[in-house]
Order: sequence, then C-alpha cells, then structure tokens
Amino acid sequence: MLREIIKELKKWRAHATILLSLYIPPGRPISDVLALLRQESAVAENIKLKKTRNAVTWALSVAYDRLSKIPKVPDNGLVLFAGMNPDTYESTVIMLVPPEKVQVFFYRTDKYFHTEFLEDMVTESNIAGLLIIERDAATIGLLKGNRLEVVEELEAYIPGKHHKGGQSQRRFDRIIEQMVEDFYKKVGEHANNIFLPLYEQGKLKTLIIGGPGYAKQDFIQGNYLDYRLKQIIAPEIIDVSYQGEVGLRELISKAGDLLKEYEYADSMKQLEEFKYHLAKDDGLIVYGDEEVKLALEQGLLKTLLIGETREDVNQWLELASQKGVKTVIISDDLPESDWFNKTFNGIAGILKFKVEY
Repeated sequence: MLREIIKELKKWRAHATILLSLYIPPGRPISDVLALLRQESAVAENIKLKKTRNAVTWALSVAYDRLSKIPKVPDNGLVLFAGMNPDTYESTVIMLVPPEKVQVFFYRTDKYFHTEFLEDMVTESNIAGLLIIERDAATIGLLKGNRLEVVEELEAYIPGKHHKGGQSQRRFDRIIEQMVEDFYKKVGEHANNIFLPLYEQGKLKTLIIGGPGYAKQDFIQGNYLDYRLKQIIAPEIIDVSYQGEVGLRELISKAGDLLKEYEYADSMKQLEEFKYHLAKDDGLIVYGDEEVKLALEQGLLKTLLIGETREDVNQWLELASQKGVKTVIISDDLPESDWFNKTFNGIAGILKFKVEY
C-alpha cells in the first residue's frame, strides 16, 4: 500500500512552496514538533500572496491538528504530508508510520512532496525469494510487496526411464541421474546468483520452495544452494503443479501464513474472499462508488478493495484510514485485476456483517 501512497503523492505539483512534508524520528517529543509548527504558522502569516498564504497556513494547521492527537512518536517515527490546491481546493493529508525507522528530522514546504525518504524504504526492503523445482524445469521469482517478478525459467531435457533391463538399464539410469544432478547444480548456481546479493543487502527475508513430486526435497537436501540461503528456507515445502508465472502464483496462494506480510499474497487472499461472497450472493459484499462510500461512512466495511489505477486512490485511502478500515490495493500484477477493474470499476468492499435494507 505504501508504494501506492507514494505514487499518488508524486502526482502533486504546485506553483508555490505550499506542499508540506514532515518526517519525525522516534524519540522526538511531539511538543517540540508542535512548537515548530506554531512558529512556522506565525511566519506564514507574512506571505504576501493570499492564495499561497492560505494554502501554507492550512497545511500547517492540519498537520498541527493531527499531531496534537498523538501522545508519543511511534518506534519507527512518523511521516506526514499535507497540501491543498489553492485554485481547486482539492486537498490531501496523509500521516503514517513508515516500515523502517525515520533517521532524521525533516520539515519542508515545497512545490512537491518529499517522498524520497519513503521511496528508499520501499525499494525492495522485504523480498521473498520463490523457487519451483522439478527434475527438468525450474522457475525463479521474487515477491516484492505487491509485485511478482518472474526472474528466470530453466529447462533441461531429461530422458524417461529405460526399459531394457540388466546392465544396460543400470548404466542408463546412472546417466539420467547425472543429468538431473547437473540440472540441479545449474539451478542452484542461478538461484545463488539471483538471491545472494539481495540476502547480503538484508532485503531477502525468506525463500519459498515448491514443486511437484520429490524433486523439491532432493534439491533442498543436496548442496545446491548457498548455506546462507538454506538458513532462510521456509519450513513448509509446497506442492505446486505448474512452472512459470502460473506456478509462482499457485506457490504464493498455497504459502498462506508464510507470506502473510506481503501485499501481493494478501491481495490475492482478499480478492478470493470477495469472489467467494460474490458467488454465494450472501450480502457480505458491496460495490459501486456510492454504495462503498455509504458503507464506509456508516462503519459497515471490514475491507476496502481498490484498483491501483483509479485516479482517486488517495482519497479512498484517506477515508478508510479515518474509519480504521483495512485497505487492499489490487495491483495490476494480479491475474484478476483487469476483471476487477472492468466489472466493479476498481472499487468494492467486504462487509463486517450482512445488512438488511
């Protein structure tokens, strides 16, 4: 979701320095920040151009109001953005706890929002490695937040079993096993080359391995992967029927709690729940802008699903945040995102309970 928030913030541009960006590191007293905002508000009153003055004082006022309700800066710090278009009066206010600790105090009003510090946190800081392996095929992928990337697909020609019997069969079986061994080594080399740099940078957190049959166990038990990667292999080895992107999606779907912190996996799960209620017609879903907004305002919504390509994503995120509603961004990378966007205009919700009208 953070990636989508950044994307929306980067769309904002102003003709004057009226867009407020504020980064507060952990341990910084809220009272100090409020004192700074009061001081800046007093300075802003001297801005000659009325539109600019009103936009800056509005942003400072909103920031002050939001922060005055926070007793203490969270362990990772706080980030706040506030801005208003003085011509259209369109506005945005976003306050969030970042995924990593804010390192420095930063305050600025500018012609754009300073999202660069957040972008550094989002750039692949929590990656899951994905590997599907069988005797003659493999797929290597990466799960980055709400993005699935197929990095490489490998294939080898491994003959079937020999049926002549006797010494000839044993010799042929040894040749086949050596071919399989060579393929596993090749897969291991490619996986090490892809995963190790990310592990050494502290970005690769887990490695999920799956595949059909016993090949996956044979691969894990062999010395094909670097010992450091072996240490982060997920405890559950998953049965997967396919290779390629379809296989990686199956792997993610079956991984369950192993990938619960990853947006892509959570989005798949929430979309499946939405489809389940849709098929049952049990009255536990809502769709359409007006219907979803009404459910949101009435406190009926459990989960908000919104397509990332909608132009008003930011406004919906803000509404959901105010109501404490879980928001799921339906990434274009999801296989059913096109269906969701076209059928439901990219907006839907799952209700807490069935509502009788």
